This record gives sequence, C-alpha cells and structure tokens, in this order.
Amino acid sequence: MMFDRPLVPAILVQRYKRFLFDAVLGDGSLITGFCPNTGSMRGLTAPGSRIWLSEHDSATRKYRHMLEMVEVDGTMVGVNTGLPNRLAEEAIRAGQIGDLHLYATLQREQKYGRNSRIDMLLTDPDRGCAYVEVKNVHFSRTGGLGEFPDSPTVRGAKHLEELGDMVEAGHRGIMIYLIQRDDCATFRICGDLDPVYAKAFERTRGRGVEAFAVKCRVSPQQIAPDGLIAMDEPAFADL
Repeated sequence: MMFDRPLVPAILVQRYKRFLFDAVLGDGSLITGFCPNTGSMRGLTAPGSRIWLSEHDSATRKYRHMLEMVEVDGTMVGVNTGLPNRLAEEAIRAGQIGDLHLYATLQREQKYGRNSRIDMLLTDPDRGCAYVEVKNVHFSRTGGLGEFPDSPTVRGAKHLEELGDMVEAGHRGIMIYLIQRDDCATFRICGDLDPVYAKAFERTRGRGVEAFAVKCRVSPQQIAPDGLIAMDEPAFADL
C-alpha cells in the first residue's frame, strides 16, 4: 500500500483522549491531530518520539494531520488500525497466506456470529467458506518478537470464540495477526497482559481455528505485507 502523499515527520508531544495527539512539525509549529488507534499503544507514546503523519485537505475533517507511524529504536511502526484489513487482503491476493488466494471471492465486513461482522469472508464453490478475522499488531518488548494484545480485549476474545463456532459449523475460521513493523521474526500471544485472551486463543486453536502472523515492510512511502513469520504458541495446562 503506497501513501497518496509523502508522510510528514514530526515530534510527538503527547497522545491523549485516545483519539488526539499534539506534535511539533519541522518548522516548529505545534499542531493537534487525529490518532486512528483507540488502543493503549503501549511503548509507542513517549513524548519526544519521532512520528510520521498523513495530511488531509477535506473540509469535513476537523484535523488536517493523522498519525500513521512512530519510530522506535530505529524501527518504523505503523499504528493506523484502519489499514490491517487492507494489508491482509493484499497478503491474501499475493499468495502469502497459505491457500487463501485460491478462494473465488473475498467480501469485507459481512455479518456473522453473535451480532458481529467478520473482517473478510472467503467463499468458493469447491472450498466452501473461510471466516477471516484480522488483528493489528504493533507491540514488541523483546527484540524480534511481536505480541498481541498489548492490553486486555474482551471483544478480541469474543471474536475468537465466534471463529470456533464457525469451524464447528463446518467452515474454516482463520486469525491473521498483521504486524505493522519489520523487525519481528516471531509472534506470540501476550498471555501475561491478557490471560483471558490467551486462554481463549488456545481453546479456539483446539477447536480447529487456524492462525497466521504476517509482518510488513514499513516506511514513510509505503506499508506492504512481507510474508509469514513463525508463531510461538505456548500451551496452558489449566484450560
């Protein structure tokens, strides 16, 4: 995915109220912008961090600038949670995720489960249906290791259980963890920060849900899926 316009470098002053951030542009001006990430963004909000912003001229937008990337220890990290579905679709169509590219149709945001919407529904007359849920990953506290989630997510655990229901109904259920950074060689579920999600993941895997971790190449010019990385899946004895 190429950015329509070059991203603008800035220095982060603060991120607050989940949706807002203050930053200093290269010319010294102080701006307030929109943060397209409602999560904790653990490890990515330190004042003084170098960040990269997209610019938008629409009269309907309250803020001209939107946070796209944070630079951490020399690594560019994408934080826009509006991009993972698009990037996951690119990875599927490029044949980077198993046999998913062989399905005849791909539909976004289809209703399913218990009053939910699946990120992608793949259908094929011979292969049947594959329900695909995508999660954005930007958390890393150990070199080379990406982790999810970075804070408790009840909604995420619900999605896992619904995918398990789809598998038991005779379909495929697939989790894609889309890592918006290129310094990770391994991925794992972050059990110490959200043990409920971790146990739900293990339980769901036992029900037949498939899981893939895809890393990306990230730069101020583009974010592009860069293939699968290994998944570390520890077992939980007390499930």
